[in-house]
Amino acid sequence: MKVTFLGTGTSQGVPVIACDCNVCCSTNKHDKRLRSSVMIETHGINISIDCGPDFRTQMLRENVKHLEAIVFTHEHKDHIGGLDDIRSFNYISGKPMDVYAESRVQDTIKNEFSYAFAKVKYPGVPEIMLHTIDENPFFIQNIPVTPIRLMHYKLPILGFRIGNFAYLTDIKTISTEEKKKLIGCTHLAVSGLRHQTHLSHFTLKEAIGLIHEIKPAYGYITHISHQAGLHSELNETLPPGINIAFDGLSFELDEPQLKS
Repeated sequence: MKVTFLGTGTSQGVPVIACDCNVCCSTNKHDKRLRSSVMIETHGINISIDCGPDFRTQMLRENVKHLEAIVFTHEHKDHIGGLDDIRSFNYISGKPMDVYAESRVQDTIKNEFSYAFAKVKYPGVPEIMLHTIDENPFFIQNIPVTPIRLMHYKLPILGFRIGNFAYLTDIKTISTEEKKKLIGCTHLAVSGLRHQTHLSHFTLKEAIGLIHEIKPAYGYITHISHQAGLHSELNETLPPGINIAFDGLSFELDEPQLKS
């Protein structure tokens, strides 16, 4: 199984429009952050967790030739804004894109992309097959996926575990019961916005604290603001086994066991 960070930035990305801070002006490619999402390649299929406004650029950069499913954490624009660009995959595969989301998230998708769900569709609109999910485990084809309930301030959202990889973005709180779903994962990605306290996101310290609590072999910080600082300097401050993720970072781990 291969995991690729398609984007590791916050809702505005990095650099931020019209910002002249040292991070936004950095020439280090690791300080150029598109909106956050990851792609999982396993058992011959590709799954994207979230599909933000930079989706087209991310697919082209990673030379993705097929995509079988998109799983949504929640309905904010930086996580759903690129859904129109699945049209190329529709054309290649000849079938709708399988999209997995909670009912509330589906309502937003239907509103934002109403033309894709019209009774009389304009030729060439995205073809979407919606699948309703909640906190219960589900399957993408025969690959098991475990949702993890998180709170993004007062908004209930989902993280996901596939095999021994777990992805938690836009997290502010997680219950003790949901943490149990993370036990045994070897690779854990957690959002860590910045050093200062934020209403709806983990700080870097809070993200590191959760990684230490779960004890994966490898921890990654994602969904990073320009306020967090330079990538090179941030990495030097992290404990062993934890890294600041960057766009295009990938790693491999054991394939998840398929549904029998």
